[in-house]
Amino acid sequence: MHPEWTQSLKEKLDQHHAWPELYTFKFIVPKGKEHEITQLFPHHDHKQRESKNGNYMSVTVQMMMPSTNAVIDVYVAASKIEGIIAL
Repeated sequence: MHPEWTQSLKEKLDQHHAWPELYTFKFIVPKGKEHEITQLFPHHDHKQRESKNGNYMSVTVQMMMPSTNAVIDVYVAASKIEGIIAL
């Protein structure tokens, strides 16, 4: 992840959220990689939805997050998954 992106995200999160807060993560991954996302959230429910053509899966997870840095840590961990798109 680029430091500029991380800093920009940190500023936006700090402006719009009061921690701790329920935060929604949404990712799109190539089909077959959704288990890599769900492994990042082993004790949380998630919703999955297949794309129209069946090539991708969206994975949505809501999680109580204690801070901006904790949210960024999740995005950094997720960024290691090949083909991921974070929304």
